[in-house]
Amino acid sequence: MMEWIPVVFVTFKFLVLGTGMFFAIKWHYDQGRKTKEKRAVLRAGGQVAAAFVLSLLGLGLVTFVLIRMLGMDLTFP
Repeated sequence: MMEWIPVVFVTFKFLVLGTGMFFAIKWHYDQGRKTKEKRAVLRAGGQVAAAFVLSLLGLGLVTFVLIRMLGMDLTFP
């Protein structure tokens, strides 16, 4: 019997990421049509990408600190 928890979580993850990507693309498209300026769209895209990278680094740091606090082994086999 297959475990249902990974199926539910992976499905939920794809739905959330798909919805987020749809609205991100829609927002950038609407911004480009509204301002008629390509630089504004590129600047906004760069800001979103920078925020994503910073949040990813922050999440990695928090995960590393939490693993260290819990005393888990971080060595490679």
